[in-house]
Amino acid sequence: MTDFGLITFPTDVAMQPAELAEWAEKAGYESLFFAEHTHIPTSRKSPFSADNRLPEYYKRAYDPFVALASAATATDTLKLGTAICLVTEHNPITLAKTVATLDQISGGRVVLGIGAGWNAEEMADHGVNFKERWKVTRERVLAMRELWTKDEAEYHGDFVDFEPTWSWPKPVQPGGPPVLLGAASKWVPERVIDYCDGWFPIGTPDDLRPLVDQIRTAATNAGRSFEQVQLTLGSYTLSRREPFLDPSEVQAFVDMGFTRIVLPFRPQAAEKQRAVLADYVEYIKQFQ
Repeated sequence: MTDFGLITFPTDVAMQPAELAEWAEKAGYESLFFAEHTHIPTSRKSPFSADNRLPEYYKRAYDPFVALASAATATDTLKLGTAICLVTEHNPITLAKTVATLDQISGGRVVLGIGAGWNAEEMADHGVNFKERWKVTRERVLAMRELWTKDEAEYHGDFVDFEPTWSWPKPVQPGGPPVLLGAASKWVPERVIDYCDGWFPIGTPDDLRPLVDQIRTAATNAGRSFEQVQLTLGSYTLSRREPFLDPSEVQAFVDMGFTRIVLPFRPQAAEKQRAVLADYVEYIKQFQ
């Protein structure tokens, strides 16, 4: 059996995080993931799609960690995640503390989906060169792991450098929350095995099967068990308006090793979101 989660952009006009989280847990969903954009530069030089028409909710996104903290107070078992946290837009010391605090508040329910981002102007405002985004991401994740696991942590790299320091709280989850890489490039296998706990891609079974095989090989070569690599499917941009997968597609992903499938919950006005809740309840019943 696989678990099902939801992903959305929490905004000021949508269902509020606590209400959505409480409903999702009662409906039988295992997890709730929130997207992140700190801001959207108006120049729009980085194309979003072929027609470069950026949805309104990208401009209105809440801070995902504040939103997830609200969701944590309304739930008991629901996993709380980012999809994705743009690590390039955070100081690793403060991000490590934010994530650890949320893990404490939630009782160890955090899943940290991460990525480097696609908007060059957005990350430039945070002082990160687009061409160096993945190098920056790697060092910041490794630095956070030091802060999560050591009483006196230090890190010395090209993009992150700090002397021995104390930083609490530590996460409830040993070693820190699972870090899942949100990307689907040829470098995924190396990056997942190097500094992540799993993979959080988007795509179809045919799209993702070759990379799953490569991750399996990379894990074996690194002396890691492939079974310990957490595979979560982010179906947000499958080429369809329908948010649900048919059972045969679900089985194809399960056969590849995916243990969680995250369905899109369209960011829109709260009353419109509430109107489709019953569809999500009925969908998940067939897998329970």
